[in-house]
Formats: sequence, C-alpha cells, structure tokens
Amino acid sequence: MPAKNPFANKESEETDMNNIRNFCILAHIDHGKSTLADRLLQFTKSVTEREYHDLMLDDMDLERERGITIKSHAILMDYLKGKEKYYLNLIDTPGHVDFSYEVSRSIAACEGALLVVDAVQGVQAQTISNVYLAIDHDLEILPVLNKVDLEAANPDVVKDQIVELIGCEREDIIEASGKTGYGVEHILDAIIEKIPHPVGDEQAPLQAMIFDSVFNSYRGIEAYFRIFNGRLKKGDHVKFVNTGKDYHADDIGVLRLKQEPRNELRAGDVGYIISGIKASYEVKVGDTITHYARPCDKAISGFEDVKPMVFAGIYPVDADDYEELRVSLEKLQLNDASLTFEPENSMALGFGFRCGFLGLLHMEIIQERLDREYDMNVITTVPNVSYLVHTTDGEQVEVHNPSGLPEPKKIDTIEEPFINAQIITHSDYIGPIMTLCLDKRGTLKNQVFQPNNRVEVTFEMPLAEIVFDFYDKLKSISKGYASFDYYQTGYKEARLVRLDILINGNMVDALSTLIHQDHAYSFGRRMCEKLKELIPRQQFDIAIQAAIGAKVIARETVKALRKDVTAKCYGGDVTRKRKLLEKQKKGKKKMRQVGNVEVPQSAFMAVLRLD
Repeated sequence: MPAKNPFANKESEETDMNNIRNFCILAHIDHGKSTLADRLLQFTKSVTEREYHDLMLDDMDLERERGITIKSHAILMDYLKGKEKYYLNLIDTPGHVDFSYEVSRSIAACEGALLVVDAVQGVQAQTISNVYLAIDHDLEILPVLNKVDLEAANPDVVKDQIVELIGCEREDIIEASGKTGYGVEHILDAIIEKIPHPVGDEQAPLQAMIFDSVFNSYRGIEAYFRIFNGRLKKGDHVKFVNTGKDYHADDIGVLRLKQEPRNELRAGDVGYIISGIKASYEVKVGDTITHYARPCDKAISGFEDVKPMVFAGIYPVDADDYEELRVSLEKLQLNDASLTFEPENSMALGFGFRCGFLGLLHMEIIQERLDREYDMNVITTVPNVSYLVHTTDGEQVEVHNPSGLPEPKKIDTIEEPFINAQIITHSDYIGPIMTLCLDKRGTLKNQVFQPNNRVEVTFEMPLAEIVFDFYDKLKSISKGYASFDYYQTGYKEARLVRLDILINGNMVDALSTLIHQDHAYSFGRRMCEKLKELIPRQQFDIAIQAAIGAKVIARETVKALRKDVTAKCYGGDVTRKRKLLEKQKKGKKKMRQVGNVEVPQSAFMAVLRLD
C-alpha cells in the first residue's frame, strides 16, 4: 500500500490536465464493479477506515438490498505514482439493461473504461452491449478479469472470450479480485499509462456538459458536469445552452466522498455547480454550460433523448396527493433522466400520470423510490408498450394507453414495437429457451456456438411479450445462467385487440390491455380467475368479466357473503322462510345496483404474476 498522499490546501489546488484521468467501469450485472470500486477508493486513500463501508458508491438502501447499482456515481481519487500526483475521476455505472441510459451518460464524460468480466460467468450479454457503447465513443478499454480468487474461476477460457470480444492481447488483461484487493495496483497503473489524459483548451470559451443532477432541499438543484474547454470560476455568470437560462455559480467544486468546494475548475475536470435553481425543468441532463458574456459556438453533442420502452399509469391512492406526486416525480426525474411522465386521468383511479420507463425493473425501482424517498402511496397500472395505430382516415396515432385507442371501426391497422433479443446461455438450456422465445411470438435470427459450451442466440420478438414475465422465466429455466440484452428495431403490423375487464358491469380502464388476438382468450380467463381471488367478498355477487368490444369471452363470480336470515325460524310453515329469503333477495339486488366495488392495488399488479 502506498503511503498516505501529502495533499496541499484543496481550495488553491490546481490540476495539470496531463495528470487527470476520467474513466468509468463497465460490466454485466453482478460482475463485481461496485466491490472493485471500493478497493480503488481504499487503495488511493480516498476514504478513511472510519468512513468505509461495503459498496461505498451505492448510497441508496435500495441498491444495497437488491445488490444492484441504480445510479451512476462520480468520485475523484488522488494517486501518487513515483513523485507524480494523478487525479482519477471514477464514474461508476449500473449493469442492468434497464439502466443503460445511465451508462451512456457516464461514457460521454470519460476517455477510458475498465471492462470488468467475471472469471466464473465469462462475457455476458450486457458486457457486449456496453463494449459497443464504449467503442462508439472512442474510449480506451482496459480489460479486467475479476474474481480470479474463486475456485470455480476459469481464467483461460474467459480470457479467450475477452480477446475475441475486443481484440486485445492476452497479456493486456489484468487479473484482479475485488474481494481481496489483488491486482488493484496494476489496474491503477494501467489507468495512468493507457487511458489518455483529457484534451481541451483552457483559454477557449467555457464548454461543460451536465451528465447528472440531484435535488437538495436546502440548496436547490446540484448539476454534475465535465468541462471540455475553458475555465469556470466561483461566482461566474453562466448560461445553460439548451434551456437558455442564466445563473451565477454560487458554489463549484469537485466530487469526492463529500463535495469539496474549489475556487476554479478547468478543462478536463469533473465537478458540481450550485446556483440556486429551484425548478427541475431548468436543468436537462446533456445540456451545455457556458459563460453568459462569452458563450461557446455550439453545444456539446452526443446525447440523444431517451425513448421509453414501457408505459404505466401512476396514480396517488389519495386523490388530494396529486400535486405532491407531480413534485415528487419532477425531483425523481432530475436524478433519473430516463423517466418521462405526462398527466392523464382514469375513470377508475382519478387523476395521475402516464409514465415511461426503460423496462420493468426500472418501473419497479421508481415505484419503490416514490414510496421510500417521498413517502408517496401510489397505484401502478398494468404496464404496456406504445403502439402505432393507422386509422381509416389515413392518420397515424401513437397510443401509450389502451383506453386511448380509437373506435374499432376507425382502426385500419395496428403496429407494435419489435426488438432484437440477444441471449447468451449454456448449451444445456438452449431447448427450453427456444421454446420460451417461440411461445412469445419470437423468430430465430441467429445462433452462434462459442467455446466452453456457450451459445449466443438472437431472436426478433415483440417488445410487449417481454414486458411482463419474460426475464423471470428466462432466469428460472436457465437456472440463472442465461444473460439477456435487447434493442428496439422498429414497428411491425400485428393482429391486436383491446381486452377490457368489467367488474360489476363497470369497465376498469386501468386493467385494459392491448393483446395479440391468439392470446386474448387464455389471458382474459386467467385475469378473471386471478381477480376473483383478490377482490374481497361483498354483501352481493360481483361479476368479473373479460370482454373484447361487446363480446364477453370469460367470466367469474365473487359470491356474496351469506347471512342466514332464516336462522330465527325454528319451526312453523316453510312460507315464513321463503318470505324472509325473498326480502333478502330484493335487498341484494338493490345493493348490487348502488354498491361500489373497491379494486385492491394488488389486482393491478396481479397481471404480472399470472403464472
């Protein structure tokens, strides 16, 4: 371990651009990125023993509980090599496919990337897609073989896979263990030797890109940025190019474990700016910061607007919380730029928001964060994807919600989004995986056999089919071995129908789904059976029906709670009992007409767990 770095006064510390390295860590989920980041922080003395805890950069309880990284995190480390002091800006990234937007933002702020591959599991689907992202941005890639200390590790085979993937030399691959700290010094040396230092003109007009932002209750919005050209001083009058708003830089600094104020930041630096911004729509991730008096010629390119894959309605349980929910979603959107939302209302649930997510896990995480961070009690409707509807008038309508579908007589054709799904698995499980994909209306496009009994299969399939339970089923039939990645390819025509659920004769629009005609009957029946279990019994019979248009295709009945009104007749003529039963029957009929059936929240998510 190197001696503790003798750092100068941080306020006046100036960094030489040749000694700065900006890099991120890329890996598939659960390949040990966060643990390796912990070792880097410890080795560079960026965190004291007293401050240290496992998974330093995963600061949400949710991240630690689930063992996944949800947010990308930036931290500055100082490393003394020989007599030279280097400044390493590490930007940690998530591994799950649903958070690939976070990965793209981190990559745009870096010159290099550590590609971490598990020595047991080998190259997985998300590893491949992250590598392509990094190559598109011309990043220098350093391959790291992690978990070499495990008995099940197979370094020789996995090294072959890495060489095949990125075309490096075998000796370039650094063996390491995030758990024991083995190889960490080699990684730091390789970062300094192989990752290029930032290139920028300190005298040019300021040009800095925002790659993340967070909301602080006391100081307003904090924007995290990377400077490409120019300098930024505390108190400077700055402008955000895309929004056109101008502010004063009240506080600037670098991102260590805690924010560290500085008087000036230069080209190549990664830091934060606080300028008292209160409205979340004024800060857009990917925006360019420049000086108000001497602006740069053009904004930094390389950020595309995120396209949501899955849509669902989020409604407050208590209608009075609508405004509070809107504010909470705005604050969440600052922290997670891939979340999109717009107001909508439902006959069953009142006022709420139609939210766009990158996937099912993303949706689950947002719901959980609303509950934990903002104490919002919400109902989430059945998730679905966006469809293109071509009407008989020749118009094209984008539909995110089944209730927004035009009348059947006005619909000419409906197109649904298709994806290319890439699955890497052991050859033992290829049969059940193919069956699963074909059942989900998939078409086999490609099949490649790789060393060590691994197979890579590519399917073209509708996005709607993977929205519900595809990932869970894939994991269970492959005993957790298969890895999955996908990207959208476009829209194709499909035979889709709108399936409505009627409870007590009233349509519950939040439970409506657009579904393929061939699957509508079985899905409707399963929905009715599931709702029968979940809806509590009332004093009257409740009819649960699944219908396509005016045609009911399935029905279940929740039987009434029965009260024995004849209990007091312990003898006498049978007409006395009949009279009491008739009276009860009239009361039940009247009750059914005016009775209101409360649909519990569990019913809205039951669709996801029909199997």
